[in-house]
Amino acid sequence: MNTATVKPDEGHALSSAPLSHEPPPADSHTPLAKDIKIIALVCLAHSSSHFSHLILPLMFPIFVKVFGLSFAALGFLMTVFFSISAVGQVLAGFVVDRFGARPVLLGSLFFLGLGCLVAAQATGYVDLLVCAVLMGVGNASFHPADYTIFNQRVSPKRLGYAYSAHGLTGNLGWAVTPVFMVSLTQLWSWQVAFVGSAVLIFAILVVLLLNQRDITTEVAVHTQAAPNVPALTILKLPILWWCFGFFLFSTVMLSVVQNFGVTILQQLFDVSTQSATTTLTAYMICAAGGMFTGGFVASRWPNRSERVVATCMSLGAALVVLCATGWLGALGSMVVLSVTGFALGIGGPSRDLMIRRVTPKGATGRVYGLVYSGFDAGFALAPAVFGFFMDHAWFASTLVGGAVTLIISMLLALKVSREEPIQLH
Repeated sequence: MNTATVKPDEGHALSSAPLSHEPPPADSHTPLAKDIKIIALVCLAHSSSHFSHLILPLMFPIFVKVFGLSFAALGFLMTVFFSISAVGQVLAGFVVDRFGARPVLLGSLFFLGLGCLVAAQATGYVDLLVCAVLMGVGNASFHPADYTIFNQRVSPKRLGYAYSAHGLTGNLGWAVTPVFMVSLTQLWSWQVAFVGSAVLIFAILVVLLLNQRDITTEVAVHTQAAPNVPALTILKLPILWWCFGFFLFSTVMLSVVQNFGVTILQQLFDVSTQSATTTLTAYMICAAGGMFTGGFVASRWPNRSERVVATCMSLGAALVVLCATGWLGALGSMVVLSVTGFALGIGGPSRDLMIRRVTPKGATGRVYGLVYSGFDAGFALAPAVFGFFMDHAWFASTLVGGAVTLIISMLLALKVSREEPIQLH
């Protein structure tokens, strides 16, 4: 039994008459070119989300000198950023289901660009804190909006490729940020770098505005025969919290590598900063390659997504523990750590299919908003927990701890595989 009918996400989308000028949802006959365009638009927006993750941290050394701030105070900015983003994702999911993905996605880009402009004229910590709040709000909505567009507008047979491209462009957003920010800072100033970031994000916003018909989604219209499901009903479903936990624990390993990987390699193997940094770059490139490969894997075995994810997490955990032992030496450990990124990347598209399998019609935004907030929660919590390990010089234990979180995420994926898709009545 259907729980709701749907209408396009126009301002009058909840009226009883259909809006015939809006595009219908995708089906198996959707032209390839149409799918490619929709995927490209969503992925372009998604790259700006990952781009925003590193904008502030890259400027921390400058802020220490210019504003006399401590790294603890600056680190709190990212805690604020990801905490707001985590809570915001849950709320954004309900907004996406109620008003559609298009206005939410456009609003996200606006807030990211506005945050960059605030940072560009910052004169102290308060301004930077406002920037973190604005960009946290902007970052919150991408996953529920993006996946709602994908699930409604991209043909099912190409969803694996869409999820692969989504993860790949996210990694590319991370990769571009250091080059972009550092280059503009060296050529002109850190203020110009933030203005340039705002221009880049607003340019993406303009592109989406010019093609907004392609990112229009349908929203649920609830009637007496198909009543709305209260928010608390969604939040009380155990399977969604298992999925949330999966994202939280699987993100911890990425956070460990991004925040502490360079220091760990230097301390364990006495390698140069350049070699350690190159390994981090190699990890991200391998992760992107893994996501590309994972798109074909997800499309080939869409009904085994949970097992694919569990296998990738298990393999990744084994490789990380191997690095922590030091048996392979410096070069071998750096190579294996890079390969770990590839192994975990392969599971990315199947992970997204795993979430789609348990998502009921008409609740995509709410489900993805809740589940993917675990991503931000992992980024917010991991530095605090493993920062304690690092302060006590437990470098190998930090890697092992990251491997343990991968095993936990593997177990949660297997738990999800044994559950039936959610039925809302």
